Amino acid sequence: MRAMSSTIRTGRALTTLAALLSGALVLTACGGSGDKKDDDGSKGGAGTPGSTLGLPKLDGTTLEVAAVWTGQEQKNFKQVLAEFEKRTGAKVTFVPAQDPIINFLGSKIAGGQPPDIALLPQPGAIKQAVQKGWAKPLGADALKEVQKNYSQGWQDIGKVGGKQYGVYYKAANKSLIWYNTTVFENAGAKEPKSWQDLLTTAQTVYDSGVTPFSVGGADGWTLTDWFENVYLSQAGPEKYDQLAQHKIKWTDPSVKQALTTLAQIWGKKGYVAGDADGALQTEFPASVTQTFTGGDQPKAGMVYEGDFVQVNIGETKAKVGTGAKVFPFPAVGSAAPVVSGGDAAVVFKDSKGAQALATFLASPDAATIQAKLGGYLSPNKSVANSAYPNEVQRTIAKSLIASGDDFRFDMSDQAPQAFGGTPGKGEWKDLQDFLKNPKDVAGTQAELEKDAAAAYGSGS
Repeated sequence: MRAMSSTIRTGRALTTLAALLSGALVLTACGGSGDKKDDDGSKGGAGTPGSTLGLPKLDGTTLEVAAVWTGQEQKNFKQVLAEFEKRTGAKVTFVPAQDPIINFLGSKIAGGQPPDIALLPQPGAIKQAVQKGWAKPLGADALKEVQKNYSQGWQDIGKVGGKQYGVYYKAANKSLIWYNTTVFENAGAKEPKSWQDLLTTAQTVYDSGVTPFSVGGADGWTLTDWFENVYLSQAGPEKYDQLAQHKIKWTDPSVKQALTTLAQIWGKKGYVAGDADGALQTEFPASVTQTFTGGDQPKAGMVYEGDFVQVNIGETKAKVGTGAKVFPFPAVGSAAPVVSGGDAAVVFKDSKGAQALATFLASPDAATIQAKLGGYLSPNKSVANSAYPNEVQRTIAKSLIASGDDFRFDMSDQAPQAFGGTPGKGEWKDLQDFLKNPKDVAGTQAELEKDAAAAYGSGS
């Protein structure tokens, strides 16, 4: 794997971001979306007067864009593609992909039908696509937009061998815990600042008759995110980078400590909705919706995941900022963690149309459209903060941009896909097994190391 420590540098933002979030995420969204002026004066969005983005006329051009997005996220992205069609005359088709997307793309390419652009959720997948000769570097116009609109850290994550291949169209703040305000009020529970506080809050919720946590264990990536937040805060940024690059083994004592800490929640009877068996049958969307339905007796009081949880909350009657609030993932060690993720647009068919679409996706014009629809976060620093639809989302977006290069990218997404991004294999499977048996810390470490060694050794 490409070294990340040079591009994702110090842990300064670990405290900066947490301070920004904790100060503002408790605000309600009652003020609506019009109560903030643009913080940066930037322009952009569908039909925004003054947009300087130049796109070619592409009448008669047909393009395909592949991504693993489903449901509302897919619908919202299609509105962005519709604006591109309107501006250029091109026809764009969204192609639903499956995880792992590298395997999906491999079968499409073998059949002679690669998409023009694919949204890749892992830097490791970008590197693999380049190594296989599938990915094409960004053209001059797209590169110009990336350099103008993104911090160096976000540019570098999309590079392989010094060339820019990825446009990070979508980002995620993966260090958030969402809670049902009715449950907290009924229990007399408080937002925690530390891991010990979180355990106390969980017990308070449990004592009130509601299960503390909903866990989408059927999707292994949610479990890797839990681990990464605990590990980053507890072991620190340097160890995090070392483990992300497999420069230290998963049998390291720091991993033992993180798993033991996780077991304080995962292994506590009655703390996880449905216990382990139920959690392992619960997919991520359901883990959110079951937290915010059921009146005074939802299946859980809290659910951990990124800012994109808002899309799923939107499928319930709960409103973000009132019925559903959020707090930063509590500090397990000396500082609260800030883990980021993202999806990068990568060109697979080098054409005028594909490069134009990459240019559009790198612009604030595209990101602003989806920002206004909610449940989306852009690392594009030229997107006006006022584009986000509520105070919670604006605060999350502002803190991401304020972090500059000082964040840590999702560890499993940095790994070879065979280890960090494949359902039923590698880290996803090993942590699902750990959720089932949280007492077996040593056995879990051994499995993680065996699978990591195989994947990093082969680079696949």
